[in-house]
Amino acid sequence: MDETHSLSPEEYAGTFGSAGDGTRCVHAGLPEPTPGAPFLPGPVFAAPYHLDPRQGPAAAPNGYGRPDNPTRRLLETAIGELEGGGCRVFASGQAAITGLLLAVLRAGDTVVLPADGYFPVRAFATDTLAGNGVRVVFAPTAGPYPDFTGVRLVLVETPANPGLDVVDLPALAERVHAAGALLAVDNTTATPLGQRPLDLGADLVVASGTKALTGHSDLLLGYLATRSAPLLEQATAWRTVTGAVPGAFDAWLAHRSLATLDLRLARQTANAEAIARLLVARPDVSGVRWPGLPDDPAYPVASRQLRRMPGVLSFDLADADRVARFLDAARLVGAATSFGGLHTTADRRAQWGDDTAPGFVRLSCGVEDTVDLVADVTAALDAAA
Repeated sequence: MDETHSLSPEEYAGTFGSAGDGTRCVHAGLPEPTPGAPFLPGPVFAAPYHLDPRQGPAAAPNGYGRPDNPTRRLLETAIGELEGGGCRVFASGQAAITGLLLAVLRAGDTVVLPADGYFPVRAFATDTLAGNGVRVVFAPTAGPYPDFTGVRLVLVETPANPGLDVVDLPALAERVHAAGALLAVDNTTATPLGQRPLDLGADLVVASGTKALTGHSDLLLGYLATRSAPLLEQATAWRTVTGAVPGAFDAWLAHRSLATLDLRLARQTANAEAIARLLVARPDVSGVRWPGLPDDPAYPVASRQLRRMPGVLSFDLADADRVARFLDAARLVGAATSFGGLHTTADRRAQWGDDTAPGFVRLSCGVEDTVDLVADVTAALDAAA
């Protein structure tokens, strides 16, 4: 299709595109070294900029703060290098995904969305997209998928949040493109170090940078990435007219945080594996899901598609009261929503509207020492029994 893969991944690789993950994260999006200048320039706070009296905004890259900000552009360069595409950042993950849907879809179009993905996206589709004349079809992440004939856009979230099912992206991309549709992938759970959907056939990537990408639980951020110049232009135009931009300080914080992404994910994955193995061995815990477990339904696809497993897992403690007792007893597991931060957190998803059992828990592993975290979760489960 003309809209897809119009630009090569090499154009987005950056100076260190072939290096290891840690090297790429540390150097992503940094300007050329200049004596006396910092590695990462500080945030630029500006609404208006000086304009050339004769040429106006055509004379310089910055004219007005909503479409133009050098701090934001450096962050977009950095994320684009990691995802392998052109990038636009948004004020939140929800702003990025709704911006994608509203920029691409028109009345009469059909969109296929995950039935078990992030619940505000389903609510937005039901309340807003359908009201705008878009036909909305829901399909479970693990399938089966409908016939894509006549579909404009297919959006999948993989690994899914919170159920952690995984989609075979090359196989799905082949089906979607054969029908003349676009494939968008929510890459929030995996991050670009765990999975590069554009390399696997996707046309677009969206994600919440609030979570593991920035990982410090101190900002809201979303982004969209693509190798299609027309799609990137659509996303840019939508963001400009709606004003869904992150502030300069949030953009700077996010860029600073990218440098430790490789290190943070490594510890989170190790912790998730240790906790998952602890949970499956306990008869008082059921429904354990983590794509890195060989017995997990997602493992056959995840083991060949994901470059590293996520730091998120899920399980069931049977009822809401036992979840509360578990969280009361834990010293290292905080009760909080969101995931991917430095601190281990647990979230009973039914309280937010997810179609999950009352005792279903999504646990996001932080970067605590593995032995300490395992001991704490063990003691808390014992106390909650």
